[in-house]
Parts: sequence; structure tokens; C-alpha cells
Amino acid sequence: MSRIVFLEERCKGCGLCAAVCPAHIIRPSGRFNRQGYEVMETEGRCTGCASCALMCPDVAIRVFKSQKTEKTA
Repeated sequence: MSRIVFLEERCKGCGLCAAVCPAHIIRPSGRFNRQGYEVMETEGRCTGCASCALMCPDVAIRVFKSQKTEKTA
């Protein structure tokens, strides 16, 4: 299963990642980093599309895509 990880000290909570997520799984976490910004978190199943990471202006998101398995005939 694909997943994303937020680098919380880089996140400014701008919400751009949530706006572009096709699965609508990104939301504010209620936690704040040392700079005082509310960081984002995921809730649900990530598709691994990486739209969030491409949109993030602070490069605060890492996407780990699941490997596709070959189907046997």
C-alpha cells in the first residue's frame, strides 16, 4: 500500500496538498511544529499519485509507492 510522510518541521500547513489530493485523505492534524504551523496528516488509503508532493512548496512530503505485483496467468 502506498503512503505519504510529512516532514513536520518543514510543513507550513498551507493546505495545497489537501486541495490537490484526488483521494481527499489529507487534512490538518491539530499538531503544531516548532515554528507554530499546524501540520497536515493523512487519514485513509493513499493511491501513490504524488500530486501532494509535487504541489508542496516546502518539499515537506515524501511519497512511498507500493510495488505493483505481476499477475500470474
